[in-house]
Amino acid sequence: MHYTLFTRVMAEFFGTAFLLILGNGSVANVELKGTKGTKGGWILIGIGYGCGVLIPAMMIGHVSGNHINPAFTIGLALNGMFPWNEVVPYVVAQFAGAIVGQLVVVWCYKPYYDKTTDPEAILGTFSTIDAVHSNKDGMINEFFGSFILFFGALCMTGNIAFESNIGLANFCVGILVGTLVVSLGGATGPALNPARDLGPRLLHALLPLKHKGSSQWDYSWVPVLAPILGATAAVFAYKQLFV
Repeated sequence: MHYTLFTRVMAEFFGTAFLLILGNGSVANVELKGTKGTKGGWILIGIGYGCGVLIPAMMIGHVSGNHINPAFTIGLALNGMFPWNEVVPYVVAQFAGAIVGQLVVVWCYKPYYDKTTDPEAILGTFSTIDAVHSNKDGMINEFFGSFILFFGALCMTGNIAFESNIGLANFCVGILVGTLVVSLGGATGPALNPARDLGPRLLHALLPLKHKGSSQWDYSWVPVLAPILGATAAVFAYKQLFV
């Protein structure tokens, strides 16, 4: 079935919002003081982000392709696999969804934001931070994490073995995201998605939260540029090898 651009854009909006609610919601549950999941560990975040990709894929993958990530949309377009006239609507919807999703997280966890005094813990529930405060380290980590994510996702969803069971392919992509979080995520978060990082970082800068500290704008370009480069390289490699 062919869906209108408006319907597909709305699917991207809701898919990205769900990604942020489930993903950054899990971060808030672990990092904020006084929640039921305080100090619950990195595995909880990996599960949250894995399901944050899996569930939207099951919901809207058949509608919009479940990009929910500007890096993927741009990487596909640069390689001639997505129409350029739809890039801006998709990306705008993804950023809007990320912002709305993050607002939901803040509303749900507002009492615990007020209790938390560690500014980096608060920022971590919005956007990513390189653990050693190195832009170079962040670029390397985000590039390879993004490459693995998008190359893997394309291979899984394009695999002939999954053609009759796209749900299984989507499930595997969710497992891939959760695995990336627990394997490579310790260095930067990770972002792997410009909308997931930049939209919430903007909210962090604007919202009057107690003890929030710096939004670390000097790092903000890394989780935007590196995923786009990683996605573009991954789509190019997939297209040359398998299309």
